[in-house]
Amino acid sequence: MTANRDLKAQLFSQIETIGKERSILPFSDTSIDDTIRRLENVNPMTQPLASDNLSSLVGDWQLVYASNGTVVTRPIAEMTNVLGTAIKVNKIWQSLAVLDEKIKADNQALIELPLLGEYKLSAEGVWQPEPDQQAAMVMFDAFTAQAIKFLGQSDWTLPELKIPVLEFLRNEALWITSYLDEDTRIGRGKTGNLFVFCR
Repeated sequence: MTANRDLKAQLFSQIETIGKERSILPFSDTSIDDTIRRLENVNPMTQPLASDNLSSLVGDWQLVYASNGTVVTRPIAEMTNVLGTAIKVNKIWQSLAVLDEKIKADNQALIELPLLGEYKLSAEGVWQPEPDQQAAMVMFDAFTAQAIKFLGQSDWTLPELKIPVLEFLRNEALWITSYLDEDTRIGRGKTGNLFVFCR
């Protein structure tokens, strides 16, 4: 466990060095990715999606590093480059819960648009664990958006706009939980993108 603690301390120090905003935008640091791989090699839970381990998996997890950004931050980075105006990502997190033997996932982000205020974006879906209890097929069935500080006013909140995804339009993607302990989780997307979450 000492090796895990040392590697985690090194990883979070590296992430802190590049800064909160940059760490979730499309930006890959080979030294960070190398530390993540070393941590994956000492994963204390080889089957993180097994029923015995779900109590360690469920809950709220904040995203602190994404090696190639996320579906939210990649377009934001592109729009910022085109517009020349920064769109601020205040927080990205994932809430996981168990529902009917599936894992319900709610990916959420708080973004700040210049002049327009702060908005909460959400993608709701489920993980269907694979037999190895480490990988899961992920499918999102609804997206929501809500202005929570419209025009920068903290007391101006607009109704939530929820857009269901029709069943024939839903795509599945492979998600691997490659490391899990009591306060740190590492995931890999289908193209090998690395994601680091903490409680």
